[in-house]
Parts: sequence; C-alpha cells; structure tokens
Amino acid sequence: MASSVFSLASATPSASLSSHDIEKVFLIPFFKIWSFFSVFILLTVWLLRNGKISSQGKLNLRNTSLCFKKEKNNPFMKTKSFGRISMVVASNVSRFEGITMAPSDPILGVSEAFKADNHELKLNLGVGAYRTEELQPYVLDVVKKADKLLLEKGENREYLPIEGLAAFNKVTADLLFGADNPVIKQQRVATVQGLSGTGSLRLAAALIERYFPRGEVLISSPTWGNHKNIFNDAKVPWSEYRYYDPKTVGLDFEGMIADIKAAPEGSFILLHGCAHNPTGIDPTPEQWEIIADVIQEKNHIPFFDIAYQGFASGSLDADAASVRMFVARGMEVIAAQSYSKNLGLYAERIGAINVVCSSPDAAARVKSQLKRIARPMYSNPPVHGARIVANIVGDAALFKEWNAEMEMMAGRIKNVRHKLFDSLSSKDKSGKDWSFVLKQIGMFSFTGLNKAQCDNMTNKWHVYMTKDGRISLAGLSLAKCEYLADAIIDSYHNGS
Repeated sequence: MASSVFSLASATPSASLSSHDIEKVFLIPFFKIWSFFSVFILLTVWLLRNGKISSQGKLNLRNTSLCFKKEKNNPFMKTKSFGRISMVVASNVSRFEGITMAPSDPILGVSEAFKADNHELKLNLGVGAYRTEELQPYVLDVVKKADKLLLEKGENREYLPIEGLAAFNKVTADLLFGADNPVIKQQRVATVQGLSGTGSLRLAAALIERYFPRGEVLISSPTWGNHKNIFNDAKVPWSEYRYYDPKTVGLDFEGMIADIKAAPEGSFILLHGCAHNPTGIDPTPEQWEIIADVIQEKNHIPFFDIAYQGFASGSLDADAASVRMFVARGMEVIAAQSYSKNLGLYAERIGAINVVCSSPDAAARVKSQLKRIARPMYSNPPVHGARIVANIVGDAALFKEWNAEMEMMAGRIKNVRHKLFDSLSSKDKSGKDWSFVLKQIGMFSFTGLNKAQCDNMTNKWHVYMTKDGRISLAGLSLAKCEYLADAIIDSYHNGS
C-alpha cells in the first residue's frame, strides 16, 4: 500500500503593478505553476509505475489516498521538495516483507504440472496413489461398506481423546506387531493415533528433540522426500547412510552396514519396513538379521516407517516381518504407520506412532509425553477414518474382504511391473539389463534416470515423475507400459 500527500504554498499577486514588479507578478507565479505541473507529472509517473492508473487511464484509489496536507512524524513518509512545493510519498511496508517465496513441493508439484498439460498420452507417475487399470482413483469396496455401516449407526462427531480412538489404537498395534505378541500382552507399546504417516513421524521427531538432545537420526540415501523436512522442522540433526548402489541399481548393503556401525552410539536408525521409497529395494531376510545385529551392538534405536503394510506383497504379516523380528530380539523400537495406501484413505490422514518400551511403566510415560506434544500441535486427531480402520480390522468378514482387495491391488502393480520389464527388454536392443525392475517391490520403481533424462521424459514424452528417477507403478496401466518403455529407453540413451 502506498499513499501520496501534497503540500502546495500559493501566493496572491498585488493589485497594482510597476515595471520592477513584473518579475514578481508574472515570472514567480509562472515558475510556481510550472513547479506544480512538474509535481503533477512526477505523481502521474509514480502512479503509473505502481499500478495506480490502469492502461485505460482509470485511477485506482483503493490503495492510494490524496490529500492536501503534510503528515508529520510518519516514519514511512519520504518528502521531496521542489522550491516551496513539497511532495510527500508514504509507503506502508509489509511486516512480512522479509518472507521469501517457498519452492514448490517436489512431489506434489509434479501433479500441478501434469494437470496443466493437455497432451493425450500424458502420464502422472509422480504421486504414490493407487489407480485402476483405467488410471482412475480407487475407493476400496470394503471401505464403502464400512462407510455405510458408520452412517447407519449414526455415530456422533464428538472430539476424540488426545491419543485418538481407543479401538483404532488397539487394532493398529495388533496389526503391526501381531495380536499375540508379548509386547502387546505386557502393555509395553505406547500407541498414539497420528495424522497419517507424516504426522506420526513428526510426533516421534518432537519426542526425540525433547528427550534425546544429543540424538541423531540416520536416514537412507535416498529416502522419501519428506523425511528430511520432518526432522529439519523438528530441529533434529540427521545424516545419511548409504543404501542405493547406482552401478547395480540395487542395495549397497556393505555401505549401509559400514555407515550404521560408524554412527554415534545410541543413534536412531530410520528404516523402511517394506517397499523402500523411492527405490523399491528391500534387504533380504538374511540381511535384515545382520542389520539388527549391528543396531543392537551399537545400542542404536531402530525407527521404522511403515507406509505399505499389506500393500507391498499383498500379505500383512509378510510386510511386517522386519519390525516383528527386531521386537522379538527384545529391542526398543519406534514405528510409524499409515493407512493411506493399504486402505486408500489418503485424505482421511489416518496413521499411528508406536513406541515399544522395555516396561509397561516406560510405555505409559512415553504415551503421556506423546499426548503432551500432540495437544498444542493439533489437539486431537480425526475420527472418521479411524472408525473405518477399527471396524474393518475388528470385523472378521470385512477383514477378509480387505485382505482380498489388498492382494488384488498388489497383484495389479506386480503385473504392471512385469509388463514394463518385458516391454523394456524387447524394445531396447542395446543389451542393457533391465532386470532390476523385477527385483524391486511395491508401488515404486527406481529407474536410475538422472535429472536430465527425467526432464526428457517430461518435456518430450509428457511423463511426469520426480527428478530422482522414481516412477509410481500404481499410476501406470498395462496399456501404457509400451509407451512408457519407449520413453525410458529414449531418455536413457538420448536424454543425458
């Protein structure tokens, strides 16, 4: 906002004139008038440059005020004098002037660019969201049934407790650790409903910042794009351990083990429980055992991010095996969960943070502090999605139906993965080995393409993806596999 204030001093000529008064009577008023018009021209230029006059010559006074007086003691006013005529320009500087424009989110920004593209063959393989063979969003049938049952029950919309829906917290811990797990029976798990995986991770990060002031988190390189944001925002220091080997497009297991060994004792090691994002590369069961050995030897704390339980392999138990193995060793474990993918509850923001402790008393104290952190952050979590999860997992018939649908979704992604591999292998005559596509698991494939090659994918082929080379196979159909293979082959060989 800006305003301009004029102060004009005028003079009245005497009634009678003499020869020596001509200068006084005519010349001085002339220069005064000329000064006035000069100020008028300067003001007009200023108004034009600051958008106060439109191209049609209309004056916009909404953010401009004109008055014929001089404001005093205004720190935002600047005075320019022209003889006895002064122009005062006042600018109300925003208190938020120092805030810079934030960069667009590297994942969500992909969808925005995709929507702006009108090409008929365009593909959005950036965001990890499941699509049907027709590339349409999918709402699980079991979710529709649970929704209908909730509507028929006429549940109220009262606030939940800070820790969330009790029925949800019970079934989610049972689902991850196993209902018969001793840590469940001994009440050694502190479970708090969080705002999906992101919010649950953020609660854990705040707990680390508050009670482990010298704690450091080790994150895989590469990792999900939001992990670093979460720990940065919570002011928790982090570093990376080697994970991806670009030479083999596989796991750098030796580098991973060496970096975990070298980390300061008592560090938090962030692990992807299954279907590593973005690479889709998971350790083998034997490698998981070695990882657990090293973490236990170094007195580290394993910190699992579980975003795809049941969605990666189609089996809830198989996808939770890594977490359960660490717990079975008697280790204290942190585990964040999300139901965005396996139940398609993306917008419901349903997840949980679980802390497995060595005693029930420690678990109670941890839970109390998680609640204390959540209270000023968001007060209490949403209820609708939590009721859906509790009802599906708690009902034998609905639970069976959910398992069947998860197998169907996981199966479709596996079929797309195989079709893409077949298309790449048959079309590329260079002899390149594309078998890494089959070795990866889950909804993502890490193509190994660099930024320039990814730019070629988008600019030439209208395939939208993150610049690290990750593509979401959940957003791909069998019918589009050959087109995608052409794009990848061209970009790999010609896009650098």
